[in-house]
Amino acid sequence: MDSNIFIFILVGFIAQSIDGALGMAYGVSSNTFLLSIGIPPAAASASVHMAEVVTTGISGFSHWQLGNVDRSLIKRLIIPGVIGGVLGAYLLTNIPGEKIKPFISAYLLVMGMVILYKTLFKKQQTRPVTSNLAPLGLIGGFLDAIGGGGWGPVVTSTLVMRGKHPRYAIGTVNMTEFFVTLAQSITFILTIGLTHWQVTLGLLIGGALAAPLAAVLTRKLPVRALTASVGVIITILSLRTIYLSIA
Repeated sequence: MDSNIFIFILVGFIAQSIDGALGMAYGVSSNTFLLSIGIPPAAASASVHMAEVVTTGISGFSHWQLGNVDRSLIKRLIIPGVIGGVLGAYLLTNIPGEKIKPFISAYLLVMGMVILYKTLFKKQQTRPVTSNLAPLGLIGGFLDAIGGGGWGPVVTSTLVMRGKHPRYAIGTVNMTEFFVTLAQSITFILTIGLTHWQVTLGLLIGGALAAPLAAVLTRKLPVRALTASVGVIITILSLRTIYLSIA
């Protein structure tokens, strides 16, 4: 595993670059890759979220400094997100990895298709988003823990579709994700301990290097093309994992 740490650094860098720019896909991208090389679901999700504690902290602070964060929205998402994340993490650690792996990959496949679908949306008029935020945070946190990623695809996509300006949706979701991933990581450590530390370290280093850059690129990248590429990669890797699991 040690010889592959540079691969994990590269994966973490690419995933955080995408996540910081789009408000999604760090966990989905990283977890899909880890499952595809045989890491058990609980260990994969734990590694991703432990690395994300640092990367989301840096990313969230960068977005805060750049004025990309809606404070009122954070207050509505944090508590339900943390509750959903803890419940999802606890459930994942109590299910045999090989049995749940095809279902996790199917979920990631759906997330890949959601990300692809996101590219079809045209620019919409922005408007305040204030209703049904607690259920959104709860579901986003739960699915994020179960699938090793999903907070961004679920919460960011929903906020943007409901009319939230992409800049503030992305920045706010990145900031809130720090608290969700911290709660999930504590749950994983208390249940399964610290496993696959090389994977966590690689993802953490790569993500930490990319986080400040990604926040700056939020308003400059060709978002539609990048989103489509992420969706295609996740979809292909998830299909491969599903095939290997049932073959």
